[in-house]
Amino acid sequence: MASSSSSPSCLIVLGFSIWLLLFLPALSLTCTSQKFTNNILYSHCLDLPTLSSFLHYTYDSSNTSLSVAFVATPSASAGWIAWAINPTGTGMAGAQSLVAYKDSKGVMTVKTYNISDYSSVVQSELLFEVSDMSADESGGFMRIFGKIKLPEDLAKAGKVNQIWQVGPSVDAGTLGKHDFLAANLGAKGTLDLSGAQTGVVTDTGASNLIKKRNIHGILNVVSWGILFPIGVIIARYMRPFEGMDPAWFYLHVSCQLSAYIIGVAGWGTGLKLGSESKGITYSTHRNLGIALFSLCTLQVFALFLRPKKDHKYRFYWNIYHHGIGFSILIMGILNVFKGLDILKPEKKWKTAYITVISVLAGIAALSEAITWVVVLKRRSNSSTKPSN
Repeated sequence: MASSSSSPSCLIVLGFSIWLLLFLPALSLTCTSQKFTNNILYSHCLDLPTLSSFLHYTYDSSNTSLSVAFVATPSASAGWIAWAINPTGTGMAGAQSLVAYKDSKGVMTVKTYNISDYSSVVQSELLFEVSDMSADESGGFMRIFGKIKLPEDLAKAGKVNQIWQVGPSVDAGTLGKHDFLAANLGAKGTLDLSGAQTGVVTDTGASNLIKKRNIHGILNVVSWGILFPIGVIIARYMRPFEGMDPAWFYLHVSCQLSAYIIGVAGWGTGLKLGSESKGITYSTHRNLGIALFSLCTLQVFALFLRPKKDHKYRFYWNIYHHGIGFSILIMGILNVFKGLDILKPEKKWKTAYITVISVLAGIAALSEAITWVVVLKRRSNSSTKPSN
């Protein structure tokens, strides 16, 4: 009966964790919820697929002018954001860019960069006529405003190649190099001037890679980062209480097996990502992942070798099981943070995970104190009982 009543509880925790990580992003900021202090309204807006960026725009076909507002978060507080049209290709070379950053006085400014080639990223005039340029910052977002007059060939095509990017620093007008992660490399697409599109046509390969990275991250956060610590807390703080045996055991096992299955899926996607990302290696994250998989596999097999409570080897099995378990706990949480540093999601997601871990740590600390009170009281009562 304990098995049937405890397993659903762990499944509820599992389902709730996945819901938090998969459903809550849908409630995050979108372009339709954004308002501008200058009260400018745009005909269309897009949630760009990478770098947590947004584009608002209005195209006036009568004078081929494109009014835009680009919204993004720089990769560092002193960083920059950029939005560009490339009339000759889909990459950075040839991009006609609007770049916003804080000047030496801390005031937001917009500059133009005609990127003729990858080795020449300097401030220069664009091939297009640009007007009404401005920039501001609030709520962690920088915004670029501007109006671009498109040449006739681009206007007739009805579509333009757009590129967006964020960077870490600016030194006397020289832009610090942006990251070369999948999100940065995939920050490009086709913009339909008519507003008919509901999304951005992007590089399919880069988009798929980003999707796989996000799946990999979600699976590992749920498994090593949430479910496994919950399973450890259950085993350590439910077991000492009378009446909880064997319920605690089945609940502990179901949580840890769920964590292992999801973790193996995340580990597999990580291997796949590694094979598809030639030249990109995250040695520490990869090595920790391999170690986690190996140790967890040993733990699973150790379950089948678990001696009975009165067996002479049970003491040594407990030392092994607890030692490996706490090692997995520490390494799992550490590797989740390593993964977050690699993925670089919006700051709120890292903050959310830190909050979850802090809550679990608080529960563990409180449970530790309660458990010791119960155990010491039990020992005290036992020592005061008269002996025969």
